[in-house]
Amino acid sequence: MVSEIQDKRSRRRGAELEQAILRAALDEVAEGGYARLTMDRVAQRAGTNKTAIYRRWPSRAALALAAHREFVAQPATPPDTGHLRSDMLELLRGAAARMSSPVGGEILRGVMSELHQQPELRQQLRDELAQEPGTMMTILARAVARGEARPESLLPRVATVPVALLRNEYQMSFVGEIADEALIEMVDQVFLPLVRPR
Repeated sequence: MVSEIQDKRSRRRGAELEQAILRAALDEVAEGGYARLTMDRVAQRAGTNKTAIYRRWPSRAALALAAHREFVAQPATPPDTGHLRSDMLELLRGAAARMSSPVGGEILRGVMSELHQQPELRQQLRDELAQEPGTMMTILARAVARGEARPESLLPRVATVPVALLRNEYQMSFVGEIADEALIEMVDQVFLPLVRPR
């Protein structure tokens, strides 16, 4: 029976194997935290070998971020409430909830702690936290079309200001949770005055 299970596991390839590895990584973080995440433990849990993991992800940080993207992050569908303020608050509240979820937060904090060793992960982490700059540009472009924002504010650097503030708040928050009042301040006191028609 054991050999049949091992044979079945050894035959997994492609997407099926990747899903098993990513699920194993997520389960390892959930059970032991990011600090105890190792390729050996993931390989054992997934019923594969480390070579199969390293072929896809060069480090535990890259693996953990991929697991986060697969199982924790939401699809980057921009909110469309008809108002810039409520779109931004909905987007930031969703991102803040994912950041402060037990497993999601553990992965993000762990990956952040390794960025100095793996700078190539910076852009991936930015995209993970920001749901890609294109999402923010879509929200801002709709606001420009409705007359809620100035056309000259339609720049990636401007559009991503709220997410940069959120990232900073998250990194400086030692409890891992971001208060809703902080999100409202980011939108009402910084972002909206920056983009509103003058």
